[in-house]
Amino acid sequence: MSRKPYGMICPITRACELLEPRWTIAIIVGMWAGASKFNEIRREIGNISPSILSKRLKDLENLGLVDRIDDPVTGAVDYLRSPMAIALEPALTALSHWAQQNVDAETALRNTSGSNMMWNIRKNFYTAALPRRRIVMRFHFDDDGLEYDTYWALFNPGAPVEICSSIPDYEIDLHIETSVVSLSAVMIGRSTISREIEQSRLFLSGDPVLERRINEWFIIPRDCAQIDRIQPLFRSSEAACL
Repeated sequence: MSRKPYGMICPITRACELLEPRWTIAIIVGMWAGASKFNEIRREIGNISPSILSKRLKDLENLGLVDRIDDPVTGAVDYLRSPMAIALEPALTALSHWAQQNVDAETALRNTSGSNMMWNIRKNFYTAALPRRRIVMRFHFDDDGLEYDTYWALFNPGAPVEICSSIPDYEIDLHIETSVVSLSAVMIGRSTISREIEQSRLFLSGDPVLERRINEWFIIPRDCAQIDRIQPLFRSSEAACL
């Protein structure tokens, strides 16, 4: 028989009070993913205004969940998780597993930002599995109300992946037609490319080799071993690129 959770109501209630304000957990998870600069954190989260993010970071600093690091020489500011925030990792991992099993994908992803999703998609590209030449992929989304409905992924051998909202007149190697929810579900492992194609929610056209090998170069990092072989997330210097 499992032990009854006596004495847990008060500490759990207090924890919820600290973590409940909107964006708190998202900010902590974004920093866990490696973001430390203000704009990096904002890109990780998506759909948060600069003023709200600034306020929430100050709140988290006052709560002891975030440490602000100022460089007096360059004026640069970094935000790092405090030991108290780092100690949340097991709880957040358990919460993620629970959501995967109990929250339907459409509900979980309905507020996903298209630009934020495309910023993060670089984590899913395993470029070593792509042909050693320049490759351009065009992503078009049929959702209403998007700031941008079309993005391009540009792959050059030996260079970081670039995700752009405008691009020179390059020939497109692969067209991906889908929705933000559909592609997001694939990216986080809630669905698969095959399932989305079968359900007519995702369409591929173009280079037949890229289509056939999509499960080799577009991967879902389900474990640490797989994550370790994915290239780091790079920021492009191009003005039109995310």
